[in-house]
Amino acid sequence: MACCNADNCAGAQPLNSPGWRRTLWIALIVNAGFFFVEIAAGVAAGSTSLQADALDFLGDAANYAISLGVAGMALAWRARAALAKGATLLILALWILGSTVWHAWAGTLPTAEVMGAVGFAALVANSSIALMLYRYRGGDANMRSVWICSRNDAIGNLAVLAAAAGVLGTGTGWPDVIVAAIIGGLSLTGGLQIVRQALGELRGSGQRSLAAAE
Repeated sequence: MACCNADNCAGAQPLNSPGWRRTLWIALIVNAGFFFVEIAAGVAAGSTSLQADALDFLGDAANYAISLGVAGMALAWRARAALAKGATLLILALWILGSTVWHAWAGTLPTAEVMGAVGFAALVANSSIALMLYRYRGGDANMRSVWICSRNDAIGNLAVLAAAAGVLGTGTGWPDVIVAAIIGGLSLTGGLQIVRQALGELRGSGQRSLAAAE
């Protein structure tokens, strides 16, 4: 039975295969486009969950762009890229949670119909991307970070739809605030997972380099 180490095999997935790069390009274009759609809709509708989801789209677009840049590079460089992406995700999560607190204090009442329509369109887009990336979920920290972000996006879109229904049913903005907090929490958890694995890969790469030098 063939085996592989972290430098030449990432979950049995080619590190720079045409399929991997093609999937990343599709994900990058879709996420960048939906960032502009959701941020405009979130501001127009007064929805903090849509704005939080839009920032998540922006973070993911940057995630995919970085992944394209380091695809095929040595493990240490891929791990450093994943570490940067994880740190960015943590910063976005803290921003989302801070914005959520502000909207809760201001008592914003969003437009449920806009939330529902945009949230459904985003769900279709993110579910399609998550399905394309599913085969790469067991790769290195860089590949896994892409999968985690796409998975979190689809879950976040379902939560936005639930928030829209809650706002429509209760006539208050609290469902929107709660969902924004959930999205922020998902981003925080995902960022921590990515950083943890990236640091582990960097330590492993450093140990192998020292062993080779000896």
